[in-house]
Amino acid sequence: MDINKDQNTEQAILEVAEKLFLDKGFAMTTTTEIAKAVGCNQALVHYYFRTKEKLFTTIFEHKAKLFISQFIKVSDENIPFMDKLKQKVEAHFDLLKENPKLPFLLFNELTTNPERAKSIKEALSYIPKTIFTKLNEELKVEIENGRIRPISAFDLVYTIVSLNVMLFIAKPIFDAVLDFSPQDYSDFIERRKHENVKIIIESLKP
Repeated sequence: MDINKDQNTEQAILEVAEKLFLDKGFAMTTTTEIAKAVGCNQALVHYYFRTKEKLFTTIFEHKAKLFISQFIKVSDENIPFMDKLKQKVEAHFDLLKENPKLPFLLFNELTTNPERAKSIKEALSYIPKTIFTKLNEELKVEIENGRIRPISAFDLVYTIVSLNVMLFIAKPIFDAVLDFSPQDYSDFIERRKHENVKIIIESLKP
């Protein structure tokens, strides 16, 4: 089998399946539908991923990693803590902006499928430890130097996730009760990104 064709087909299946899972969820998406959208037969989907469950898990774990990893990624470790924090908040926000249906997928599957939640926790267990260990060390230095108030890494991350995620979860409400044009909503989203950064930084002042 041609290696490039093999990789392209596998990637196409992943991309199409991701869109369908995000749009419809796991239960309402079928491998027949995925194959039809890709332009291949159903047997090929099973050849690469064996089952719909394994295909979904591959995509879900990748998205969960992206969702969490924004708290680790910083362009320059030598910049002041508040600048690093701003980068983390904005990177997390931008990920959600690019994947607005991601919170629904994560929350729905983790709350309705205990077995999947368990497997995801095991697969990604190292990431929260990495985030909280590093962030707690940075917070400790800032607190000891009187630059921020006492706060744990968990509480800070919870605040960031709550502020950023809620905006995208609430979009159906905005659509129902507010007369936002696409440009109005885009402007609102960008404004909220900066407001979220301000709220979080202000909340840390001693």
